Amino acid sequence: MRGRIKKALSGFYYVDTGEGIVTCRARGRFRKEGVSPLVGDRVEITVSGAEGMVDAIEPRRNVFSRPAVANIDQLVIVASNAIPQTDPYLIDRMTAIAALKGCEVLICINKSDLDHADELCAIYERAGLPFLLTSAETGEGIAELRERISGKLSAFTGNSGVGKSSLLNALDPRFSVQVGEVSQALGRGRHTTRHVELYTLSGGAEIIDTPGFSSFDTDELGLALKERLPETFVDFAPYLDACRFVGCSHTKEKGCAVLEAVRAGKLSASRHASYLRLYNELKDLREWSSK
Repeated sequence: MRGRIKKALSGFYYVDTGEGIVTCRARGRFRKEGVSPLVGDRVEITVSGAEGMVDAIEPRRNVFSRPAVANIDQLVIVASNAIPQTDPYLIDRMTAIAALKGCEVLICINKSDLDHADELCAIYERAGLPFLLTSAETGEGIAELRERISGKLSAFTGNSGVGKSSLLNALDPRFSVQVGEVSQALGRGRHTTRHVELYTLSGGAEIIDTPGFSSFDTDELGLALKERLPETFVDFAPYLDACRFVGCSHTKEKGCAVLEAVRAGKLSASRHASYLRLYNELKDLREWSSK
């Protein structure tokens, strides 16, 4: 029988088969192979009575390490130009990770009732990255956000205070009820249980929620991102093959087409500044240190 893992808790995996939820354990060989089933995984299971066993994990589209989830379609990066004001570097770091992982990205600039964030909008409009102005208070952009996440498995991320929970509640008030019931049952905040769950909102959207689900960051800054960093800045693409020297780092070299595009105003100086910060953060990473 095939299904998808919707919740992982204390060694149990709750698999949605389309006909119901089956509580499963994982075969011992997964531990020997150093592989763990994750929320979002498509799996094959064997059912015996009321419980089941995870036999196989189907090929994954992507994997994130914190939170431990797989097969995310879209990363929704929630930002704000009000209090707190989001540093564009945080947005750019997440767009780079999303590109590395092969998932779509949507930049959601929240609290538009307080600040329309014209400068932020201009940065991402120029970069060609999808963005949306929203306000959980006034309802601006909520209908479009609901449409943009419909039929997809999305994870919401963003710095503390930007309004992720308020947006989710505006999208579907049942979300806070569902999460509140689970939190109370687990004693979230009183224990250290790490609980990841996939929720279905009205309209067919699916959301990953977990304690710390806003932390899709430092655990993903590894050797793979270092090796592919230029290509994860999608707006750099037209210039990457036009540099004078092969292996150009796009940081200070003469004849660098990326730097020339920044000077000409074709690329955002803010985006390139983020690239430099990430480059410097990753440049000393060696293969042995990323294992």
